[in-house]
Amino acid sequence: MGNVFQLIIEASFLVQLVMLVLLLFSIYSWSIIVSKHKFLKKVISETQRFEERFWSGIDVAEHYDKIKNKRSIVAIEGIFVSGFREYVKLHEFDIINSDSILQTSFKSMKIRISRETENLESFLTILATIGTTSPYVGLLGTVWGIMHSFQALSISSQNTIAQVAPGISEALIATALGLIAAIPAVIAYNKFTNDIDKIILKYDNFAEEFTVLLQKRALSEPRKK
Repeated sequence: MGNVFQLIIEASFLVQLVMLVLLLFSIYSWSIIVSKHKFLKKVISETQRFEERFWSGIDVAEHYDKIKNKRSIVAIEGIFVSGFREYVKLHEFDIINSDSILQTSFKSMKIRISRETENLESFLTILATIGTTSPYVGLLGTVWGIMHSFQALSISSQNTIAQVAPGISEALIATALGLIAAIPAVIAYNKFTNDIDKIILKYDNFAEEFTVLLQKRALSEPRKK
Protein backbone atom coordinates (compact mmCIF):
# COMPACT_ATOMS: atom_id res chain seq x y z
CA MET A 1 0.00 0.00 0.00
CA GLY A 2 2.87 2.34 0.80
CA ASN A 3 4.34 1.72 -2.64
CA VAL A 4 1.04 2.70 -4.23
CA PHE A 5 0.95 6.03 -2.40
CA GLN A 6 4.56 6.60 -3.33
CA LEU A 7 3.74 5.99 -7.00
CA ILE A 8 0.82 8.43 -6.79
CA ILE A 9 3.04 11.10 -5.24
CA GLU A 10 5.72 10.58 -7.88
CA ALA A 11 3.28 10.39 -10.80
CA SER A 12 3.18 13.09 -13.46
CA PHE A 13 0.91 16.10 -12.92
CA LEU A 14 -1.67 15.00 -15.49
CA VAL A 15 -1.94 11.51 -14.01
CA GLN A 16 -2.28 13.00 -10.52
CA LEU A 17 -5.03 15.27 -11.84
CA VAL A 18 -6.81 12.29 -13.38
CA MET A 19 -6.54 10.39 -10.10
CA LEU A 20 -7.93 13.37 -8.17
CA VAL A 21 -10.89 13.67 -10.55
CA LEU A 22 -11.62 9.95 -10.22
CA LEU A 23 -11.36 10.14 -6.45
CA LEU A 24 -13.85 13.01 -6.39
CA PHE A 25 -16.12 11.06 -8.75
CA SER A 26 -16.00 8.07 -6.41
CA ILE A 27 -16.71 10.11 -3.27
CA TYR A 28 -19.59 11.96 -4.93
CA SER A 29 -21.13 8.80 -6.37
CA TRP A 30 -20.96 7.03 -3.00
CA SER A 31 -22.65 9.98 -1.29
CA ILE A 32 -25.45 9.75 -3.87
CA ILE A 33 -25.64 5.96 -3.51
CA VAL A 34 -26.00 6.07 0.27
CA SER A 35 -28.55 8.90 0.33
CA LYS A 36 -30.58 7.48 -2.57
CA HIS A 37 -30.63 4.02 -1.00
CA LYS A 38 -32.01 5.43 2.27
CA PHE A 39 -34.53 7.57 0.41
CA LEU A 40 -35.89 4.75 -1.77
CA LYS A 41 -36.02 2.38 1.19
CA LYS A 42 -38.13 4.94 3.06
CA VAL A 43 -40.43 5.50 0.07
CA ILE A 44 -40.99 1.76 -0.41
CA SER A 45 -41.77 1.32 3.29
CA GLU A 46 -44.15 4.31 3.38
CA THR A 47 -45.92 3.16 0.23
CA GLN A 48 -46.47 -0.31 1.65
CA ARG A 49 -47.81 1.05 4.95
CA PHE A 50 -50.17 3.45 3.19
CA GLU A 51 -51.58 0.78 0.90
CA GLU A 52 -52.13 -1.60 3.82
CA ARG A 53 -54.08 1.07 5.69
CA PHE A 54 -55.94 2.37 2.67
CA TRP A 55 -57.21 -0.97 1.41
CA SER A 56 -58.09 -2.23 4.89
CA GLY A 57 -61.60 -0.81 4.58
CA ILE A 58 -61.13 2.69 6.00
CA ASP A 59 -63.47 5.52 5.05
CA VAL A 60 -61.83 7.43 2.20
CA ALA A 61 -63.24 10.83 3.20
CA GLU A 62 -62.09 10.44 6.81
CA HIS A 63 -58.65 9.34 5.67
CA TYR A 64 -58.48 12.37 3.37
CA ASP A 65 -59.40 14.73 6.23
CA LYS A 66 -56.66 13.22 8.40
CA ILE A 67 -53.80 13.67 5.96
CA LYS A 68 -54.71 16.64 3.73
CA ASN A 69 -53.25 19.20 6.15
CA LYS A 70 -50.23 17.19 7.28
CA ARG A 71 -46.95 19.08 7.13
CA SER A 72 -45.14 16.13 5.65
CA ILE A 73 -47.13 14.08 3.15
CA VAL A 74 -45.43 11.01 1.72
CA ALA A 75 -45.47 10.50 -2.02
CA ILE A 76 -48.39 8.10 -2.35
CA GLU A 77 -50.42 10.15 0.15
CA GLY A 78 -49.87 13.15 -2.09
CA ILE A 79 -51.21 11.18 -5.06
CA PHE A 80 -54.29 10.21 -3.05
CA VAL A 81 -54.87 13.76 -1.80
CA SER A 82 -54.48 15.24 -5.31
CA GLY A 83 -57.03 12.86 -6.77
CA PHE A 84 -59.60 13.02 -3.99
CA ARG A 85 -59.34 16.82 -3.67
CA GLU A 86 -60.35 17.24 -7.32
CA TYR A 87 -63.10 14.67 -6.94
CA VAL A 88 -64.61 16.38 -3.89
CA LYS A 89 -64.33 19.87 -5.36
CA LEU A 90 -65.93 19.04 -8.70
CA HIS A 91 -68.47 16.61 -7.31
CA GLU A 92 -69.79 19.06 -4.72
CA PHE A 93 -70.12 21.95 -7.18
CA ASP A 94 -71.81 19.67 -9.71
CA ILE A 95 -70.30 21.53 -12.65
CA ILE A 96 -69.56 18.52 -14.84
CA ASN A 97 -70.69 14.94 -15.24
CA SER A 98 -69.31 11.98 -13.33
CA ASP A 99 -67.05 10.79 -16.14
CA SER A 100 -65.41 14.20 -16.41
CA ILE A 101 -64.96 14.34 -12.64
CA LEU A 102 -63.20 10.98 -12.69
CA GLN A 103 -61.03 11.97 -15.65
CA THR A 104 -60.00 15.20 -13.95
CA SER A 105 -59.24 13.37 -10.72
CA PHE A 106 -57.18 10.78 -12.57
CA LYS A 107 -55.24 13.45 -14.48
CA SER A 108 -54.51 15.22 -11.21
CA MET A 109 -53.04 12.00 -9.81
CA LYS A 110 -51.00 11.43 -12.96
CA ILE A 111 -49.53 14.93 -12.69
CA ARG A 112 -48.58 14.24 -9.09
CA ILE A 113 -47.04 10.92 -10.14
CA SER A 114 -44.94 12.75 -12.75
CA ARG A 115 -43.64 15.11 -10.08
CA GLU A 116 -42.87 12.23 -7.74
CA THR A 117 -41.08 10.46 -10.59
CA GLU A 118 -38.82 13.48 -11.07
CA ASN A 119 -38.03 13.40 -7.37
CA LEU A 120 -37.32 9.66 -7.42
CA GLU A 121 -35.03 9.95 -10.44
CA SER A 122 -33.01 12.88 -9.11
CA PHE A 123 -29.23 12.39 -9.29
CA LEU A 124 -29.56 9.21 -11.37
CA THR A 125 -28.14 11.00 -14.40
CA ILE A 126 -25.07 11.90 -12.34
CA LEU A 127 -24.55 8.25 -11.40
CA ALA A 128 -24.94 7.27 -15.04
CA THR A 129 -22.46 9.94 -16.11
CA ILE A 130 -19.90 8.85 -13.53
CA GLY A 131 -20.39 5.22 -14.49
CA THR A 132 -19.86 5.86 -18.19
CA THR A 133 -17.12 8.50 -18.10
CA SER A 134 -14.87 7.25 -15.29
CA PRO A 135 -13.29 4.43 -17.33
CA TYR A 136 -12.45 6.91 -20.09
CA VAL A 137 -10.97 9.38 -17.61
CA GLY A 138 -8.92 6.50 -16.21
CA LEU A 139 -7.93 5.56 -19.76
CA LEU A 140 -6.57 9.07 -20.25
CA GLY A 141 -4.30 8.55 -17.26
CA THR A 142 -3.36 5.11 -18.57
CA VAL A 143 -2.35 6.43 -21.99
CA TRP A 144 -0.38 9.26 -20.45
CA GLY A 145 1.39 6.91 -18.05
CA ILE A 146 2.41 4.60 -20.90
CA MET A 147 3.63 7.57 -22.94
CA HIS A 148 5.63 8.65 -19.91
CA SER A 149 7.17 5.16 -19.75
CA PHE A 150 8.19 5.21 -23.41
CA GLN A 151 9.62 8.69 -22.99
CA ALA A 152 11.75 7.51 -20.06
CA LEU A 153 12.83 4.53 -22.13
CA SER A 154 13.84 6.64 -25.11
CA ILE A 155 16.14 8.91 -23.14
CA SER A 156 17.73 6.12 -21.12
CA SER A 157 21.02 4.56 -22.10
CA GLN A 158 19.99 1.29 -20.45
CA ASN A 159 16.68 -0.29 -21.42
CA THR A 160 15.61 -1.97 -18.20
CA ILE A 161 12.31 -2.67 -16.53
CA ALA A 162 13.21 -0.09 -13.91
CA GLN A 163 12.95 2.63 -16.55
CA VAL A 164 9.37 1.84 -17.54
CA ALA A 165 7.99 0.45 -14.28
CA PRO A 166 6.97 3.80 -12.70
CA GLY A 167 5.05 4.94 -15.78
CA ILE A 168 3.36 1.58 -16.24
CA SER A 169 2.45 1.48 -12.56
CA GLU A 170 0.84 4.92 -12.57
CA ALA A 171 -1.00 3.95 -15.74
CA LEU A 172 -2.42 0.85 -14.07
CA ILE A 173 -3.38 2.83 -10.97
CA ALA A 174 -5.31 5.29 -13.15
CA THR A 175 -7.09 2.37 -14.83
CA ALA A 176 -7.97 0.82 -11.48
CA LEU A 177 -9.29 4.10 -10.08
CA GLY A 178 -11.46 4.54 -13.16
CA LEU A 179 -13.01 1.12 -12.61
CA ILE A 180 -13.37 1.69 -8.85
CA ALA A 181 -15.33 4.86 -9.56
CA ALA A 182 -17.40 3.39 -12.39
CA ILE A 183 -18.45 -0.06 -11.18
CA PRO A 184 -20.36 0.96 -8.00
CA ALA A 185 -22.04 3.81 -9.90
CA VAL A 186 -23.24 1.49 -12.68
CA ILE A 187 -24.46 -1.19 -10.25
CA ALA A 188 -26.28 1.39 -8.11
CA TYR A 189 -27.80 3.07 -11.17
CA ASN A 190 -29.24 -0.22 -12.42
CA LYS A 191 -30.59 -1.17 -8.98
CA PHE A 192 -32.12 2.24 -8.33
CA THR A 193 -33.69 2.33 -11.79
CA ASN A 194 -35.28 -1.05 -11.17
CA ASP A 195 -36.55 0.02 -7.72
CA ILE A 196 -37.95 3.27 -9.11
CA ASP A 197 -39.74 1.46 -11.93
CA LYS A 198 -41.44 -0.77 -9.35
CA ILE A 199 -42.43 2.24 -7.21
CA ILE A 200 -43.87 4.11 -10.20
CA LEU A 201 -45.80 0.99 -11.19
CA LYS A 202 -47.30 0.92 -7.69
CA TYR A 203 -48.27 4.59 -8.05
CA ASP A 204 -49.89 3.96 -11.44
CA ASN A 205 -51.75 0.92 -10.16
CA PHE A 206 -52.98 2.88 -7.15
CA ALA A 207 -54.24 5.70 -9.39
CA GLU A 208 -56.12 3.20 -11.56
CA GLU A 209 -57.61 1.32 -8.60
CA PHE A 210 -58.51 4.51 -6.74
CA THR A 211 -60.27 5.84 -9.85
CA VAL A 212 -62.41 2.70 -9.89
CA LEU A 213 -63.19 3.28 -6.22
CA LEU A 214 -64.16 6.89 -6.96
CA GLN A 215 -66.38 5.71 -9.78
CA LYS A 216 -68.28 3.45 -7.38
CA ARG A 217 -68.48 6.32 -4.91
CA ALA A 218 -69.82 8.68 -7.56
CA LEU A 219 -72.56 6.23 -8.45
CA SER A 220 -73.60 5.78 -4.82
CA GLU A 221 -73.43 9.47 -3.82
CA PRO A 222 -75.88 11.88 -5.48
CA ARG A 223 -74.30 15.16 -6.38
CA LYS A 224 -75.56 18.48 -5.07
CA LYS A 225 -78.00 20.38 -7.24
